[in-house]
Amino acid sequence: MPFFDGARGRMHYRRWPIENPLCTVVLLPGIGQNTGHYHRFARAMRPTEAEVWALDTSGHGLSEGDPERPGTLTELVDDATRLVGLVRADQPRLPVILMGHSLGAVTALAMLGAAVPDSGEAIPDSAAFARDYPLRPALPPHELAGLVLSGVPKRALGGGVPGAPGTPLPRALPVLAVHGVDDRRAPIDAIRVWTSRHESVDLRQYTDAGHDLLHEPVHTRVTADIADWIQGVVVGLARHP
Repeated sequence: MPFFDGARGRMHYRRWPIENPLCTVVLLPGIGQNTGHYHRFARAMRPTEAEVWALDTSGHGLSEGDPERPGTLTELVDDATRLVGLVRADQPRLPVILMGHSLGAVTALAMLGAAVPDSGEAIPDSAAFARDYPLRPALPPHELAGLVLSGVPKRALGGGVPGAPGTPLPRALPVLAVHGVDDRRAPIDAIRVWTSRHESVDLRQYTDAGHDLLHEPVHTRVTADIADWIQGVVVGLARHP
């Protein structure tokens, strides 16, 4: 089983290898989930020729740690960035699509310095705040071919307004956001507002669906939309080397 040394112990990751992949999807699950929950999704990515790698968050699955305390956002970013580094070392020429669900989506945005609270109040640019919300990218944006976000909580969606702390998402980075209209954990209004601030974001909304889209009755449609979007991104890269 593959492991690496993370910020708080040994971290387990899972890989679903395929022959001659065209791209790699690096998946960060949500709280209470682990890589074993994504076998179906990884199989569905095969026709797209996307190889999936996924990380067990600290304390989840086979990763060491306390499941009640998965770590600070800075620590989560550090672990996820190390996994991307392993992917890049193994497949240096393949485009990388970063994907996160819920806490994993917060982590994905934080890897780009773009996860900050959605608040009407001024947020101080202090060292304490920066420890909780990394304001600078841990991963150079050019390392990614695209970003897929699922069920992003409001607490990470304060970016995109003039003067907001953090690093704006690169305009050239394709972003797909999938969200359930009936999501109670992360109500959809926040991602709608956030999407309106970013021209590069394609928001797909699913009626009669809640927070965990890939494990709900709509999972087939959501997975197909993600696969089609990824294929479009990879084809676009091939046309514009």
